[in-house]
Amino acid sequence: MSVLRQPPSSTRPVPRLLPLTLTNPSMVAQHTPCTMHLSILPPELACKLFYTMLDLSQSWKRNKWWLFDRVVESPHRTSFYARKTDGVESNKSWQEAAQYWYNGRQTDPPEVFPDVMEEACLYVENMVNKEMQKRPRLPLEWAGRGSEGQIWRANVAASNCYEGAKDSVGFHSDHLTYLGPYPTIASLSLGTTRIFRLREVVPNEETHSRRAQTFNIPLPHNSLVIMHASTQERFKHSVPPQSTLDLYRPLFPHHSHRKYLSEPSNCRINITFRFYRPDFRPQSIPHCNCGVPTILRPDMKNRHDGRTDKYWWACYAGAQQEGKGCSFWQVMDVKAEGRGPTISDVGSDETVA
Repeated sequence: MSVLRQPPSSTRPVPRLLPLTLTNPSMVAQHTPCTMHLSILPPELACKLFYTMLDLSQSWKRNKWWLFDRVVESPHRTSFYARKTDGVESNKSWQEAAQYWYNGRQTDPPEVFPDVMEEACLYVENMVNKEMQKRPRLPLEWAGRGSEGQIWRANVAASNCYEGAKDSVGFHSDHLTYLGPYPTIASLSLGTTRIFRLREVVPNEETHSRRAQTFNIPLPHNSLVIMHASTQERFKHSVPPQSTLDLYRPLFPHHSHRKYLSEPSNCRINITFRFYRPDFRPQSIPHCNCGVPTILRPDMKNRHDGRTDKYWWACYAGAQQEGKGCSFWQVMDVKAEGRGPTISDVGSDETVA
């Protein structure tokens, strides 16, 4: 007696793609929506900023939040800084009004950019604006106000310290709650070289034809990666733990004790300069049924053409309330929520087709 068997499938399995290491700026630009820039700061300024942030990092904290039924701790130290003004208006009181939320809890008032960070930020802004002028704009990007129009200005900076080879951060895309859709984020690396890992989220309609590829980008001291518009919507990124680590040997002595040679360091300082949009101020963020501000997420699995992509507001209270949140979920409506102006509002000829 023969056993009936299902005929073999006519569809071939989609092959997995091996990770690809992107070792230079041209490869980064070719394979990702990012650009990489080496020696972005004058060498002595880069060294001084590294020392300053390394000293400050001794008081930085490891974030904690609930994941399912247990508390987890971030495997690196972090802090948050805000500029004296928001980059759009000259009102210096914006920091007091900006009571930001992170991982479901209200943060402490942010520290102001240290003077050396302020100096470095000018170099970063100059490079970001040069690169943005070369790229087509997406409809929901911030269109700017006043005489400066669409010039990108950093008004906040999330700073991270990765000490040793085991400090890391897992795959994630940055919350868009205050950044808005299609943000541009400038990530400055100082100190020891670490791998920056990018992995695309393949849309549902394409999963039958291709697999996601992982890209590994070694980031040396004084390098800048600009995550251009669509990076947060299309990719997740991480800094993985490593089995070995090359120590960073500063070229200049510490500015507070110049008589002594600086010791090699196993730390990477990462400063991500961001623009928190005025139309996504904390006061404008919807609250969920828990009474906590929601977070803004992109619909990464169903993205399309940059025009019809969707975002939604979701409860994130469970990150702090013993893992207990609510089912609040609301599609973001830019017009109904009074947000903008966006590139689509100003009718730029440079938007995507």
